[in-house]
Amino acid sequence: MRWTNYPKNRKVNAAVLNVIEVFEKNISKINSASNTLKSNEVLAIVREDLMKCEFLVEKGKSDKIRIPVMYEENGVPTKTFEVDALNERNGIVVEVEAGRAYDNYQFLKDLFEACCMEDIKYVCIAVREVYRGGKDYEKVIAFLDAVYASDKFKLPLEGVTIIGY
Repeated sequence: MRWTNYPKNRKVNAAVLNVIEVFEKNISKINSASNTLKSNEVLAIVREDLMKCEFLVEKGKSDKIRIPVMYEENGVPTKTFEVDALNERNGIVVEVEAGRAYDNYQFLKDLFEACCMEDIKYVCIAVREVYRGGKDYEKVIAFLDAVYASDKFKLPLEGVTIIGY
């Protein structure tokens, strides 16, 4: 298992480090080099340990965690984004991806949505290290290295952590 935290000139937040430790603890069950688990299957394996770290964790299609990003009159949410796990106290969202992480740029959608969420400071995106012979984790890291090296824009998050499982 590998992980990279951005920006690279800051140490990883302690609460985010707990998320990394959850994936490390379960790597023998979720290692992408030796399995073809779907993202929901990986989330099911790490769910209990994330809950011990004060995360609300999606339990299935009927139990989504929705974070409002737009409101209408009287504060009624008009647009929400769904996340796999949320730690409100520390402002952390976790997204677990599998095959679509790089090929369909799901990691970018996760990053964009986290940037839109009020009170969210950190996003952890777990991606397969290996997918169909490709090195998804390395591809995502190369992409984010370019984003953070550019001075064209600044992300409104204190940290972005990519976890390769």
